[in-house]
Amino acid sequence: MEKDKFDYYIKTEKNSWEIIIGLEVHAQVISNSKLFSGSSTKFGGKPNTQVSLVDSAFPGMLPVINQYCIEQAIKTGLGLNAKINLHSIFDRKNYFYADLPAGYQISQYKNPIVGEGIVTLDMPYGTKKVGIERLHLEQDAGKSIHDLSPDNTFVDLNRSGVALMEIVSKPDLRSPDEVNSYVKKLRSIMRYLGTCDGNMQEGSLRADVNVSVRKKGEKKFGTRCEIKNVNSIKFMEMAIDSEAKRQIELLESGKVIEQETRLFDTKKNETRSMRSKEEAHDYRYFPDPDLLPLKIEQSFVDSLKKKLPELPDQKKDRFIKKFKLSPYEANVLVSEIGISKYFEEVIKNADIKLAKNWIIVELFAVLNEKNLDIKDSPVLPKNLASLINSITTGEISGKIAKKVFEIMVETGDEPLKIIKEKGLKQQSDPKELEKIVIKVLENNSDKVSEFRSGKEKLLGFFVGEIMKASSGKANPGLVNDILKKKLKK
Repeated sequence: MEKDKFDYYIKTEKNSWEIIIGLEVHAQVISNSKLFSGSSTKFGGKPNTQVSLVDSAFPGMLPVINQYCIEQAIKTGLGLNAKINLHSIFDRKNYFYADLPAGYQISQYKNPIVGEGIVTLDMPYGTKKVGIERLHLEQDAGKSIHDLSPDNTFVDLNRSGVALMEIVSKPDLRSPDEVNSYVKKLRSIMRYLGTCDGNMQEGSLRADVNVSVRKKGEKKFGTRCEIKNVNSIKFMEMAIDSEAKRQIELLESGKVIEQETRLFDTKKNETRSMRSKEEAHDYRYFPDPDLLPLKIEQSFVDSLKKKLPELPDQKKDRFIKKFKLSPYEANVLVSEIGISKYFEEVIKNADIKLAKNWIIVELFAVLNEKNLDIKDSPVLPKNLASLINSITTGEISGKIAKKVFEIMVETGDEPLKIIKEKGLKQQSDPKELEKIVIKVLENNSDKVSEFRSGKEKLLGFFVGEIMKASSGKANPGLVNDILKKKLKK
């Protein structure tokens, strides 16, 4: 099978197939306490130490809505350019599992807190708009642990009752690349808003991925399968590719796709059947009798909207207009709130053009190599600004700056301290540089004659020799000026 590079069709010998993808992203709300209880949501607590009587479904306990979680959901809805529903209802979603103590999950079904919205993606081939179907609030279940004993399953209820936002996309995504961009954009928006930290390693962002295929040109959607609880963007991409190929092979061999829930085996790089797909009636949804309908005043929504921070798309537009960045550069620098803050901190006291290049090229290379987040950067913004200023003032050359930067990465020291201790200050005294130039020309008189007879490419040779003689510290601009004058004589 080959993928068309631009239109994302999977081509076989028989047909071209289009992948239809929809995501249900589960984002953990940033809050100190759970959706319906005062228990802590802090990650990493000892098993079953952050569980209230409500979380453990103790008889007679009543849930109480956490207003802050409601605010976080509304802010997220506003960040997704979505409709905020002033009237919503909490329902009971009934199913039985060991880590669901009540035998039901408090969620929202027909009346969610957030309605339709739009997320805009920046793809290599242009912008792509992905529709949001809804955002609803629900409580998380506990966690079943199967690998501590060969005979027993253990249950940790610390996550039970933690507030989740389930963000359901429309089936607008067409490739693993678009899914990658979509999840990163969602995560970026929520991090800017402070509503979800997006930490997949801690389980605060995961997704159910719905995949179906259809022949090129068909309008009707195929039968979809849901891949449950995928906890990394890389695995989402792999799972989509694997599941699409599985479905295509079945259809081309004359078989039928069964609607079902599947799991992705990351080691075998394949999906496997988990259970036949439930429909809404299988969960027997009904309004939770312990919770009144949630009514929100428009004035409350308006007050939250006024307090929203500058979001990625707005910041990108500002960076392009104010700092004359290219769309690509702006997109990179606003992709994460930590990166945009770092950039703006550096350019308070340094050249914008140099700052963007040093961050995107040099700093990102270090962070990628060391697998570090920008917040853990060994080079502080003020120190990078100081290094850039040392270049613009002529104190050091760009080449020396890279040496200084390497030392900054290892030690965290300020650049001026390193320049002084290592004796790296650029030579900019015209008289001293003239002495070096004259000596190099005298030692290469034959090359001087060749240059004067027309071989002007030898200028680079002379500059190299002068830089060697000065241990790389000579000011290149001054060297060129002095050298050209001497060679004309």
